Amino acid sequence: MISLFRRNPTPQPEQITVRIGATTYPVAVRRLVSARRYTLRVRTAQRDIVLSMPARGSLVTAKAFADKHAGWIALKLAKLAQDVSFADGAMVPFRDVPHRIEHREGRGTVKIEAGSPPVLVVHGDIKHLPRRLTDWLKKQALRELQAIVARHTAALGVKHGPISVKDTTSRWGSCSSTGALAFSWRLILAPPFVLDYLAAHEVSHLKEMNHSPRFWRLCHQLCPRTEEARAWLKSHGAGLHRYG
Repeated sequence: MISLFRRNPTPQPEQITVRIGATTYPVAVRRLVSARRYTLRVRTAQRDIVLSMPARGSLVTAKAFADKHAGWIALKLAKLAQDVSFADGAMVPFRDVPHRIEHREGRGTVKIEAGSPPVLVVHGDIKHLPRRLTDWLKKQALRELQAIVARHTAALGVKHGPISVKDTTSRWGSCSSTGALAFSWRLILAPPFVLDYLAAHEVSHLKEMNHSPRFWRLCHQLCPRTEEARAWLKSHGAGLHRYG
């Protein structure tokens, strides 16, 4: 006899847990059609662990794989620096130069005062300090990126669409098919040559919407420090997400 009803399959859990010592670590599980093996990755910006596995892989095997590497997971997470909140007395990089945040009562905007280290002075109600400083940093990032993009587009003889800054974790910049450019505002925390590279990268996409050898030639033409900037982002970029 053939049943007319089919049982709904048991939903697969979206995460497993790994225990080491007294600590339990959640591990997000991703099934990928393209995956041929089990891999673990610690995402610095999100501060989490992701286990990728074949689409038809076994969760039992995934759990065993994660358990086997529990020590590696604990070590990686322990190395992640603590978040740094925008608060009075905190240190934050601005164009890769450490600045000390100082709150002051009264009206005024954010300004930089010379010192050792330099001081980012934020006026107003202290409860608004994080928002005020973030807004100011976004304006600085947009202003610099607009100037750099203008220089690079003039060099290539191309036009760009609107430029915006966002708080993204998956990419530092993007170029749409309409020429709109978007960047992470956190680039203002990085060295200036890194902003120059990201602007050059996205402007090069206005001519080459790919990552072909021709695209990279354009990128190096606009920003001779392209490889240095890429190496900096690979080593230090995720750390920019600590601040805010």
